[in-house]
Amino acid sequence: MNDTGHDALESRVTELEMRLSFQEQTIGELNDALTQARLELSAQTGLLRRVMDDLRQARTVQFPDASEEPPPPHY
Repeated sequence: MNDTGHDALESRVTELEMRLSFQEQTIGELNDALTQARLELSAQTGLLRRVMDDLRQARTVQFPDASEEPPPPHY
């Protein structure tokens, strides 16, 4: 292989290595972002469960029997 062909091949390999490195970095960043999103979703899910439980308890205290719940206002 002549010098021009060798240089072109080396340039292509270098370009591919740079692209691979960039893709690996991007995949790592995406993985970190996904991990963080999952942690946040888990925390929000737990918070929503607690809020729903509190709401159920408040309804039970305010209206122990569903038949005691006042009818909705009519306009």
